[in-house]
Amino acid sequence: MTKPMTVDCPTCGTAVQWDTSNAFRPFCSDRCKLIDLGAWASEEHKIPVSPDAEDDLFSEDLPERFH
Repeated sequence: MTKPMTVDCPTCGTAVQWDTSNAFRPFCSDRCKLIDLGAWASEEHKIPVSPDAEDDLFSEDLPERFH
């Protein structure tokens, strides 16, 4: 029998068994999952980008819209 894979909960660091019986994987609980979601929503977690990346994405002029 193979040993079940375990990962550390990204929020609290508790060892978590990675299988279908854990509905919150990779988190250990719903609480840790919601803490992580709140951190993304409040921009405590961010995906790093270069300072000019957003300007490059939105620098083109949009066509005028008529309603």
